[in-house]
Amino acid sequence: MKPVVTGQIEHRDHHHQQVVTQGNERRVALVFCLTAGYALIQAIGGWLSGSLALIADSGHMVSDAAALLLALIAYRIARRPADGTRTYGFHRIRVLAALVNGVALLLLVLWIVFEAIERIYIPSAVLAGSMLLVAVIGLIINLTGVWILWSGSRADSNLRGALLHVTGDLLGSVAAIIAAVGILLTGWMVLDPLLSMLVAVLIVRSAWALIKDAVHVLLQAVPRGLDASAVESSLTQLPEIAGAGHFHAWILADDSIIATVHVSPVDGIDPLMLPPLVSSWLKQHYAIDHVTVQVDPPGRLEREHR
Repeated sequence: MKPVVTGQIEHRDHHHQQVVTQGNERRVALVFCLTAGYALIQAIGGWLSGSLALIADSGHMVSDAAALLLALIAYRIARRPADGTRTYGFHRIRVLAALVNGVALLLLVLWIVFEAIERIYIPSAVLAGSMLLVAVIGLIINLTGVWILWSGSRADSNLRGALLHVTGDLLGSVAAIIAAVGILLTGWMVLDPLLSMLVAVLIVRSAWALIKDAVHVLLQAVPRGLDASAVESSLTQLPEIAGAGHFHAWILADDSIIATVHVSPVDGIDPLMLPPLVSSWLKQHYAIDHVTVQVDPPGRLEREHR
């Protein structure tokens, strides 16, 4: 597209390619290996001890390992360069992965609550000693996983989704330890399902926030903290600009913001100076990375606002 058209001047920053943080990918890969390995240990421990609780939780860990594998696949796809059809690249694959992970967490919560209610009415015998040993191993592994992911960039929604899964596992290990100690001291088998429900409630809030953030990006909603009318009004305060309108902004992925806006120059101002001026101003005041500025003839925007 030519940058100059009749009566209008457009300025575009064509670079929309984002860097996929390979450090984050390595972190998720390492935690995937830890999670999948512990799921196997937990399944074997549950089978040897006859603990249904451990076997069930190993299924939980398998689902989390699958979520981490999905995150890894998303990173690999996101590294692919932009092409003629997908000019922004594949970075929203990471947002889709975050959405799927959030939904998976909510489904997991429903399963935990269902199982917990069933065990409250029909208590299952638990070998608390074996349960405690495996839960402590799980706590150490999950603490390691949280530490690995926490050191990454939490602006990455895909990494945040993985972190939430591992945090849920960590809370599950803490609950299992408390339940095992409680059962050893009191013999109350009901402690296991009650603490499982508490963990489920804690997971819901984080999972819902992850889903809301992903949907917000996919709907191309204005980034939080940005007010389109306020941005247009602020632009008109610049001495070189007579009018501003048609401001649109959305998130490409994570914290990368794209925007378009129309402006018209004050009499005597060279229209060619407005696009770089507006782009620089929006980046400085609103951290907008990519801006397309269209310069309209003087008076056009003012007439549209009447």
